[in-house]
Amino acid sequence: MKPDNLKTRIFLDSGNPEETREILELLGFLDGQTTNPSLIAKNPEAQKRLELGDKFSAEEVNDFYKDVIEKIETIIPEGSLSIEVYADKDTLVEDILTQARQMNTWSDNAYIKLPIIQSGLEAAEVLTKEGVRVNMTLCFSQQQAAAVYSATAGARADSVYLSPFVGRLDDKGINGMSLIKNIHNLYKNSDKHVSILSASIRSLDHLLASIAYGADIVTVPGKILRQWAEAGMPVPDESYKYSAELEDIEYEDLDMQSDWKNFNIQHNLTDAGLQKFADDWNSLVK
Repeated sequence: MKPDNLKTRIFLDSGNPEETREILELLGFLDGQTTNPSLIAKNPEAQKRLELGDKFSAEEVNDFYKDVIEKIETIIPEGSLSIEVYADKDTLVEDILTQARQMNTWSDNAYIKLPIIQSGLEAAEVLTKEGVRVNMTLCFSQQQAAAVYSATAGARADSVYLSPFVGRLDDKGINGMSLIKNIHNLYKNSDKHVSILSASIRSLDHLLASIAYGADIVTVPGKILRQWAEAGMPVPDESYKYSAELEDIEYEDLDMQSDWKNFNIQHNLTDAGLQKFADDWNSLVK
């Protein structure tokens, strides 16, 4: 069962409903699940179909994704479910809005994942005013975090998730956990409409540091959640030290009341991640 002293919500990062069921049984709880095009492409049913050389039509792949979400919702009916739009650097705002509004009907607990690019933030500004909950993904900087906060100003508490990808920063020799610390500090006097969702978790150390460094949520691959369970589901306090020897990100004191367009939202890792998601999605389609 969920440890009494655990304040951070635990999500599974997976596109496989059978893994949802397994992890729920293992931990005794699960607060939600995040999905993305890469995870849906790894779904065993999708992989089986691709091995037969039978790719999906654009309509079929959308229906397949919807079916996966509906299956997950039956397993964790109260859990938050993040559903990602298809987008690349050229996707128009109207296309993102059309997808987002449709995907928002798939679950009562939907959070629609949008990339932190110009069109994604423009869409977030519109959607949050409509009451749609969003998960702003592929975050790699405080500037992006501040832009998300500003673009979604006025949204209800906890109706926006911000997903810093800590593992992908670590891959570049940069301490992704220092970004979690910095954003937590940036948001410390906020109105709480944005929640920090630590993502791209590669190790038990990442999971434990995310809890200790103030992430509201951490989304974790099943492999790492199994390790956490085997360790007795420890809950570290703020004295916990992330063990990797990496370059820390310097804190920036930013004015989150500024117009979001004043912040520098460009980041090479966001661009690379967006392209990877688009490529994985396109690999499913005829």
